[in-house]
Amino acid sequence: MTSHVPTYGEGLPDQVDGISSFFNVHLELVGDVREIHRELVIIEKQYAAQLLTLHKKAAEKKARMESTMVVGSEPSKGWNQAILNDSTLYQAYTQLVTSLAQISQDHVAKADAVNTQVVEALKTLEKHNDDLKKKEMQFFQKLISDRDRSASDRLKSKQKYDDEAQEADAVRQKQVKAGDDKHAERVQRQVEQQQNEMLNAKNSYLISIAIANQTKDKFYREDLPALEDRLQTLQHRMLLRLSGIVRHSQTLHTQHAGTLQTRFYGVNSAFEKLNPLTDQAIYIDHNIRPFTPPPDVVFEPCHNHYDTAEMSVEPAPKVYLQNRLSKARAKLGELVPVMNAKRREMDQYSGLFTAYENDQSLGKTEDIANQFIDASHQAVFYGTSHRILTTEVDTVVAAIGNDEGSQKPHAFKSSSFSIPTQCSYCKSSIWGLSKQGKTCKLCGLSVHTKCELKVPADCGQSSPKRASTTASRTQPPSTSSIIHTKPSASSPPSASSFVSETTSTDTEEYPIATMVYDFTATSDFEISLKEGTLVRVLEADDGSGWVKVLDSSNNDGLVPSSYLEYQEAGESNTEPSGPKVRAIYDYQAQGLDEISLQINQVLELTTGPNGGQNYGDGWWEGFTTDGKTGIFPSNYVSLLSHQMFDW
Repeated sequence: MTSHVPTYGEGLPDQVDGISSFFNVHLELVGDVREIHRELVIIEKQYAAQLLTLHKKAAEKKARMESTMVVGSEPSKGWNQAILNDSTLYQAYTQLVTSLAQISQDHVAKADAVNTQVVEALKTLEKHNDDLKKKEMQFFQKLISDRDRSASDRLKSKQKYDDEAQEADAVRQKQVKAGDDKHAERVQRQVEQQQNEMLNAKNSYLISIAIANQTKDKFYREDLPALEDRLQTLQHRMLLRLSGIVRHSQTLHTQHAGTLQTRFYGVNSAFEKLNPLTDQAIYIDHNIRPFTPPPDVVFEPCHNHYDTAEMSVEPAPKVYLQNRLSKARAKLGELVPVMNAKRREMDQYSGLFTAYENDQSLGKTEDIANQFIDASHQAVFYGTSHRILTTEVDTVVAAIGNDEGSQKPHAFKSSSFSIPTQCSYCKSSIWGLSKQGKTCKLCGLSVHTKCELKVPADCGQSSPKRASTTASRTQPPSTSSIIHTKPSASSPPSASSFVSETTSTDTEEYPIATMVYDFTATSDFEISLKEGTLVRVLEADDGSGWVKVLDSSNNDGLVPSSYLEYQEAGESNTEPSGPKVRAIYDYQAQGLDEISLQINQVLELTTGPNGGQNYGDGWWEGFTTDGKTGIFPSNYVSLLSHQMFDW
C-alpha cells in the first residue's frame, strides 16, 4: 500500500520562495541535461576522446548540485549520501552522467536524430516550464499585493476613525463654549452630525478589520497552499517529461548500437524509476520549518475616545450599514455566477489537459496549461472578492439582524450642479462642475457623494421604463457551451470590480482636467503625471483633498485636487457621442422595439436621460452601424474600455 505523500501546500506552509528556488534547481537540471545532449551530438562525431571530456564536465556539475537537486539549497536538517541515493532523480541523473563514459564508441550517424528529437525537446521543456514558473511567481506577488492592500485599507480606516473621533471631541468642546449663544442650536446639529460621522468611521474600521482578517486567512490557508501545489504539479510534470525525453534519447542509442544495449539500459531503467512524488517528499522532509499564521487584527479604540468593538446600530449609522449591506448583496449576486462559470471553465480545462496528455494528436498540452493557469488565477481573485463581500454581509447582518431597512434603494447617478443645491441629508450646499453629488434617477433626491450611503433606502418611485420580465430572455448562454472556442476580445469582469466602493454605473462622460503641476506618486494608490497632461476625473474630491483620475494610457490613480484645472463645458473639440459596446453573445430580437445582436458586433448607445443605459432595468438602447435603433439585454454586451479617451 502506497504511503501518503504530503503536498507542498500541506507540508510547507508559506514557503513559496523556497519552493521556487527548488524548482529553479530542477529547471537548471533540465538545462544541464539538454546541454549534455547538445554536446553529445558534437562529441559523438569526434568519438571517444571528446565523450570522456563531456563525462568529466557533467560529473563536476553533478558534484556541485547533487545536494541541491535533492534537499534544496538551504535544508533545515542534515543529510548524507544515503539520502541522495534515495532520490530517484539523483539516481537517474547519476546513471546518465556515468553512461557518457560508456558510449564513447557510439556512431556519429545518430547525431542528427539526437539533436532534433532530444535537444530541441529539452529546450522547449525548459522554456515552457520557466515561463509557467515565472507566471506563478508574478501571481504570488499579486497575491501579496492584495493581502497588503487589505491591511493598508484597515490602517486608513483606523486613521479615519481616529480623525473623526478627534473632530467629534473638538465639536463637543465648541458646544460647551457656545453656552446659550444664539448659535447653540447650529452647534448642537454639528455635534450630532460629527458624532454620526465618527460612528460611521468606526463601522468602516470594524468592517476593514474583518476584511483584513478574512483576506489574511484566505491568503495563508487557501491561496498560498494552492499556489505551492501548482508549483509542485508543474515540477512533477516537468520531471516526468524530462524522464520521457531522456528515455527516448536512450532508445535512439539502443536502436543504433545493439551492442551497447546493456549500458544504455542502465540509464533507461534509472529514468523509468524517476518518481517526482518520492523526490518531493525527500525535499519536504528536509525543509520543514516552524510556521505560525499571523494573529487576527483586533479593534483598537482611539486614545482620546473610549469605545468598544461593538458595531454602532444607532439610527443614522444603521442606515449606513443597511445601504452597505444592500450594495454588498447586489455585488455578490453579480459575482457568484461569474465565479461559478470560471470554476466550470477550470474543470473543463483540466479535463482537456488529461485528454491531451492521453492523446497528443488532439493538441498541445502547453496551450491548455496556460489557459488553465490563467483561469485559476482569475478564480482565486474572484474568490477573494467573494470572501470580502460575504465578510461584509455577515459582519453587518450580525450587527443589525433582520432590520435591513425599507429595501427601496435609490438609483443614484453622479450629477453636476451649476447652482447651489441643498443636500437632502446634511442640508449643506452641493456645488461644482466635477460631479460633487448624486441624484436619484427615480425620485430626484440630491445628496453629496459622501452622503450617498447615509440616506435611508426609501425611494418612493419605480423605474419609468420596462424591466426584463422574462428571465430566460436575458440570460446569456452557458459558459460550458463556448469553452472550446477562442476567447473573445471582450475582457471578463475583474475581481476587484465586485468590491470597489466607488465604481460608478453611469456612462456619462467624465470631466476633463489639466495637470497644472508635476506630481510624483509616493504609493501604489497614486499616479505620476507631468504638468499639462490631460486626464479624466473618475472620482471627485470627497473632502480628503484627493481625486482619482485616468490618463490617456488608461492608467488610473490618485492626485491632489489642487493640482488640477478643470476644463469648462464646451472646450472639447469633438462631437458628443454615446458609449460603444461589443456584443458578447448572439441575441435574436423578440419584439418590434428590439434589435438582434451578433457576437463581436459593435454598437453605439443612445444618449439622453431615457436612452442608452438609462432606458430601463436590464435593457439598453443603441443603434447599429447601419442606423437601426432598438433595445437589447444589457448582459449580452460589454462596454468597450478604450472609448473613455476618444477625445
